Amino acid sequence: MDTELLTEEEFVTALRGLAPRYWGSHPFHRRLHSGELSRDELRRWAANRWYYQCVLPQKDAAIISNCPLPEVRRLWVDRIVYHDGVTDGEGGAEKWLRLCEAVGLSRDEVLDQRHVLPGVRFAVDAYVDFARRKPWVEAVASGLTEMFSGHLMRRRVTDMLANYDWIDRADLAYFTTRIDAVSGEGKQTLDLVVKHSVTREQQDLAIKALSFKCDVLWSILDALELAGAQRDQS
Repeated sequence: MDTELLTEEEFVTALRGLAPRYWGSHPFHRRLHSGELSRDELRRWAANRWYYQCVLPQKDAAIISNCPLPEVRRLWVDRIVYHDGVTDGEGGAEKWLRLCEAVGLSRDEVLDQRHVLPGVRFAVDAYVDFARRKPWVEAVASGLTEMFSGHLMRRRVTDMLANYDWIDRADLAYFTTRIDAVSGEGKQTLDLVVKHSVTREQQDLAIKALSFKCDVLWSILDALELAGAQRDQS
């Protein structure tokens, strides 16, 4: 096995090379963007994506708890604040709830997670467990899907407004306010991973961590696609 340390350029190229495995190319997302989802499918997507959104602060708190470096912890705590907000009624999670309401879900049925599919719950819980168990650099590397998400968010806003006329731009505030932030976070995350992956083993583990995260996201959409197919056959 080649154990020579990758150059920074080689390392970054290997990480970015996982872009085709990001969930933007999943058949379910392609149908979402082309306007082919029914209202029921949109509601199922929003309710299940909520489960992913609502545990992100726990994932980020796990990274902080495993990180001995105060300068990294200070950077990372902003992510928790973004999703949870400083007070009730604000933050990224609240913006996602607004989208859920726009597609016809009540706040109560989203918060009680009655629509969360077993496959989605399993994948998301595995992601949080990964962040709790793995060294902080690997957990941070798993979040490098941020590198791939900015362009997808821009396209999602355009496509959803064009194809689902009952959704207003204001309902998509999670995406419209997140586009610029995620681009900055993606660079911040990449810089951290490159700086702190100082051996070939650490570089390989970082690449593996990002691959795992792509699998988590893909599995979420697999579960949604399967649920839709089963309902169509019933």
